[in-house]
Amino acid sequence: MEPVYPLTGGLTARPLAKTVAEAVRRAPGLPEWNDPAWMAQKSWPGWREAVTLAHAPEDESALDPAHPARERLAYDELLANQLALALVRRRRRARPGRQIAGDGVLRGRARESFGFALTGAQEAAVAEIAADMAAPECMIRLLQGDVGSGKTVVACLAMLAAVETGAQAALMAPTEVLARQHFATVEPLARRIDVPVALLTGRERGGNRERVLAGLAGGATAIAIGTHALQQDAVAFADLALAVIDEQHRFGVDQRIALADKGRAVDMLVMTATPIPRTLTMTAYGDIDVSRLHEKPPGRRPVDTRVLPVDRLGAVIDRLRRAIAGGARVFWVCPVVEESETLDLAAATERHAALEVLFGDRVGLLHGRMKGPEKDAAMARFAGGEIDILVATTVIEVGVDVAEASVVVVEHAERFGLAQLHQLRGRVGRGERASFCLLLYGGPLTETARARLNVMRETDDGFLIAEEDLRLRGAGELLGTRQSGLPDFRLADLAAHAGLIEVARDDARLIVERDADLATPRGAALRTLLYLFERDAVVRTVRSG
Repeated sequence: MEPVYPLTGGLTARPLAKTVAEAVRRAPGLPEWNDPAWMAQKSWPGWREAVTLAHAPEDESALDPAHPARERLAYDELLANQLALALVRRRRRARPGRQIAGDGVLRGRARESFGFALTGAQEAAVAEIAADMAAPECMIRLLQGDVGSGKTVVACLAMLAAVETGAQAALMAPTEVLARQHFATVEPLARRIDVPVALLTGRERGGNRERVLAGLAGGATAIAIGTHALQQDAVAFADLALAVIDEQHRFGVDQRIALADKGRAVDMLVMTATPIPRTLTMTAYGDIDVSRLHEKPPGRRPVDTRVLPVDRLGAVIDRLRRAIAGGARVFWVCPVVEESETLDLAAATERHAALEVLFGDRVGLLHGRMKGPEKDAAMARFAGGEIDILVATTVIEVGVDVAEASVVVVEHAERFGLAQLHQLRGRVGRGERASFCLLLYGGPLTETARARLNVMRETDDGFLIAEEDLRLRGAGELLGTRQSGLPDFRLADLAAHAGLIEVARDDARLIVERDADLATPRGAALRTLLYLFERDAVVRTVRSG
């Protein structure tokens, strides 16, 4: 067996392998940072021996993730991750916060105007957030809610709690479509209870933008809803107390910090409609407080999911004709071609043209390259019933809410991840009409693709789907580590080593309780561990929420 290392121009495998082997030979013996009893229980080798075995395995069993040397190095990486998170959390909790506890008047009036009762899970989340905001430390809480579980209502009540104290709140969304949708939900409610709300996106210009900025800076506007435009230098708040970040994994670290820096000791509520497996929540956030919305509000209907080969397209078209004749509206999602927006757009344009031949001018098109007003116009035509079919790229994946849409067709569903398929299915089932999700696949299917489509057919539980997605794909692809803020592990396999994450978290918690300054002999060894794994990037991520 020979190790395979990544190469670059002008570098060949043999000299690189010799250099790595020499580096491993020269590696020093380092003081042990792991608990001796834990090491003995697991029969793990020392660090230097484990590194040597990783680069020069003696037999095939040494490649197994459960091999003692592999497992030990994976645990080192997980412990470095959890310890960095625990140290940052301790520092964050030590910083002075502010107690935000309103009189409940605005929240009471808002509840009266909802016209529906909150679910048990929503009530629990509202209570947890209120308790955090009323505490003297800065809040950082993650609100995980499955598609359609009612996160916006929970966020709205949290923002009103800040407004009751005379302070301001802001909600930042990753796209203009989603920001405008939040505004359309929150503004009418706020108007009924006399709370001024403003929308700020990249599209606001001239006098309108100046009025919004003046309202925020002067304190006349209580709630701001917008895109990353909210964290620009020109935006100032009179007294920002709560920042709500929606679909937080779509924002860079600096953007999240920039919004929190607009106020004093700002509480932070980060939300996601992509249920994250518990193991990934721990690796990204450590011991962060999490509220989960498992229930769907009353009236949300289950979506009938069917899996069909793409060569049954003719039957699908016939079915759509009947559904549209009965008043249905259809999302048609085009396949992900590859990591190329241009090719994705070409696929969508081609499908739009083909459907236009069959359905005439009742077919619309929506994609990420369209300008804001064009997107709005396409969505408005679809929501208003001017068009029956909206052909789209995955731009509709998150947050698009058209209650009248009752059918979603996903073309080449085998190219999508489970969590993404679940989000797309969540675009329907929001109104009174029975809803369908048709997943069209091209063969032959891989074993993983078949398993993924089976999961979609069998369950609509987003948390269960997220766990299956982790098992089938591994963590790297789950949310797309480039934009998710998840650490990029080199040694730990989050599916194979899931059991070690909790041990590492408990170990890190104990270390911080006993030796927060890492001043003991074991603490000094742990400093070396943190240095080895370059955990400063994770520290920045957690500071930003």
